Amino acid sequence: MMVQYLALKQQAEGCLLFYRMGDFFELFFEDARIASGVLDIALTSRGEHGGAPIPMCGVPVHSAESYLARLIRAGCRVAIAEQTETPEEARKRAGSKALVARDIVRFVTAGTLTEDALLEPRRANVLAAVCTVRGAAGIAACDISTGRMELEECAPEALGAALARLGATELVMAEDSGLDLPEAAERSARAFDSQRGADRLMALHGVSTLDGFGQFSRAMLAAAAGLIDYLDHVGRGNLPLLLPPVVRAAGAFMAMDEATRASLEILAASGGGRKGSLIEAIDRCITSAGARLLAEDLAAPLTDLAAIRARLELVSWLHDDPLLRGDLRAVLRAAPDLGRALGRVVAGRGSPRDLGQLRDGLREAQRLQAVLAARADRPALAQALLPALGGHGALIDLYDHALVPVPPTERTNGGFIAAGYDAALDALRDAAGNSRRAIAALEARYREETGTPSLKVRHNGVLGYFIEVPARHADRLMAPDGGFTHRQTMAGAVRFNALALHEEASRIAEAGGHALAAEEAHFEDLTARAIAAREAIAATAAALARIDVAAGQAERAAESGWCLPRLSEDTALAIRGGRHPVVEAALAARGERFVANDCQLSPRDRLWLIGGPNMGGKSTFLRQNALIVILAQSGGFVPAEAAQIGLVDRLFSRVGAADNLARGRSTFMVEMVETAAILAQAGERSFVILDEVGRGTSTYDGLALAWAVAEAVHEVNRSRCLFATHYHELARLAETCEALSLHHVRAREWKGDLVLLHELAEGPADKSYGLAVARLAGVPAPVVKRAKAVLDKLEKGRAATGGLAAGLDDLPLFAAALDAAEEKVDALREKLGAIDIDSLSPRVALDLLYELKREL
Repeated sequence: MMVQYLALKQQAEGCLLFYRMGDFFELFFEDARIASGVLDIALTSRGEHGGAPIPMCGVPVHSAESYLARLIRAGCRVAIAEQTETPEEARKRAGSKALVARDIVRFVTAGTLTEDALLEPRRANVLAAVCTVRGAAGIAACDISTGRMELEECAPEALGAALARLGATELVMAEDSGLDLPEAAERSARAFDSQRGADRLMALHGVSTLDGFGQFSRAMLAAAAGLIDYLDHVGRGNLPLLLPPVVRAAGAFMAMDEATRASLEILAASGGGRKGSLIEAIDRCITSAGARLLAEDLAAPLTDLAAIRARLELVSWLHDDPLLRGDLRAVLRAAPDLGRALGRVVAGRGSPRDLGQLRDGLREAQRLQAVLAARADRPALAQALLPALGGHGALIDLYDHALVPVPPTERTNGGFIAAGYDAALDALRDAAGNSRRAIAALEARYREETGTPSLKVRHNGVLGYFIEVPARHADRLMAPDGGFTHRQTMAGAVRFNALALHEEASRIAEAGGHALAAEEAHFEDLTARAIAAREAIAATAAALARIDVAAGQAERAAESGWCLPRLSEDTALAIRGGRHPVVEAALAARGERFVANDCQLSPRDRLWLIGGPNMGGKSTFLRQNALIVILAQSGGFVPAEAAQIGLVDRLFSRVGAADNLARGRSTFMVEMVETAAILAQAGERSFVILDEVGRGTSTYDGLALAWAVAEAVHEVNRSRCLFATHYHELARLAETCEALSLHHVRAREWKGDLVLLHELAEGPADKSYGLAVARLAGVPAPVVKRAKAVLDKLEKGRAATGGLAAGLDDLPLFAAALDAAEEKVDALREKLGAIDIDSLSPRVALDLLYELKREL
């Protein structure tokens, strides 16, 4: 057995090997140690290998999914080795001591899950493959639980933002791609061949050309080849559901890098999980598919004005008609997860329950279509979705007649085909039922014949049907001519068989076996019908999800009085009474009110410099405007009284930072890397929020950097920007930067206490209130008092010298400073020129030579 195990372990390619032994999956050696630690199960041993006990642990087959889920969440990959023959077949093949053949039937990895127990219902599970072809990066991404597949191409420097948008749970890449993706698993470069990718896609979808699906570059097709090859590998030749690929056009979505997404907490809060994130604050979707689509919308806001307006028109229509919205949401509440049920069916992991979910989901879609079709004022997007909701009448009728109302999750025991669908199957069931009635009659007859009222006919998986009597009555059935045959003696009972009982049991077994075979054949046929209609069913699932998202967005807007944003092609950003959706919800839960603020950016006033005390609301103001832009371009209402938004092509957020110890980066280094990315990529259509640039270093360095960054954003990038800072000296920039204006969050000191008003006002902040905030935070009074004394002395020195920013008035603007040549410095030349060679001793000359060598 160990020889077989070790051979399979070699094929497992570093995965934990689940080795099927009867009703358990067993793990051995290091796999057992890892699994026992992750799963908190007992680690035992079995036999010896190399003179040492073999570590071992196991999990029951019937509950393996829950254990797999925990292993996958812990970052493990698992290979499933199943028995590929029965013990009887093994004995027939190689004698009584033959080892049952086993083989790896599937690899279970984070990106290749389809089972409900292993997936998060409200989050897509994306697998992505990446490669480079002639300087371009190709990305192929799919969610195999629903079959959605997308291909795109981007510049290598834009790959990080693209992958951040996808949020893939598993990433594979070509081994020679030269990309810095430490989390990606490397695959052979031969698998990433563009021609092979085109051939595989055409074969998958039964077409002779891909032109009907879109125009795909070589990089896209190469990535698709790598993705399909990986899916083929993990499925051991069985591919999951893959719908026709969709091209993601470059520039069709707002670009946001990983740092921006993390700082804005769009899909996950800073501590991890949905709680406290943007999506948690706005998700009012009824279905899991709707929640997944909402997450995709927020991760990839649109830049196509017509597409945004189409989404907004549908949301507005449902917002203005609460009765219609309620009707649609009531129908959606009864709809199962159609897309994932289809994914399991096509992948060969479907169950009768999945077929029932297809039936029920398609029926609810039909009902939704009827509700929408009854309205004459449908917006364009609703009209476009309408055809996809229907067209499945024949399949629904078939499943209605073929399946019981609530099909089971397992098909091995039958019972899922409805009565009246197959007359032959009904006859077999009747035969089995008649035999059971005959057995009940036999039980009554045997009681009467033996005079034993406690006699019972029982059944188990080992003996089949048998007669059982208490041990004290066993003699009555032991007579040689009694017609009973002794089978088994228990502690308090004795078991027998009889010819008539055996005959009836054989009839039951035969009829039951034929019935199970008939149901299995029907299951295969019903599955084939679903597979044949997979693209139409997937389109229905997508239409249901889009309607759910629109209705959910309308519901959320109605709850809190959000407004319909107006989007345009210009670069204005005019938000009246804007609020932060997450903070507002948290305050409302405590019975507190959020203070709304306006934001008015225009070509003449595109950079706001915002001062004021900590805890005054600067960061909240910055983030809320970025989130409003995301919500608007995702196609939803926004938390404001009114919003006019010029399309944003890139969104950058430099708000807060933390040490990245894994890459050896301090907080300040992370801040500078993120700032560098903004200065290199932001343009006139971008929106940038910067919070406290330069705070991680010395005061002079920090002020200098903040000054230069603000000038660069104003003069070079010319982006719409909100720049929060504590450096009062930056207020002087308003004198030289015509599109920069000064603002501050208001605060007042009252009887020694700081009152934070959270209101934004024009003009520079009058003071920083740092000591007042420290007192508010609980810093001991003696420390605050000492800080006040130090501050008084520093301010006197600043008044005497002109302050930190003395002389900055004479500096040219950033654009002019760029042209100034750097002063040339040659320290080595200066040092050599200063040496008096004649006065050097040999020892000093030698030391000096070593010193010069070190400098060089």
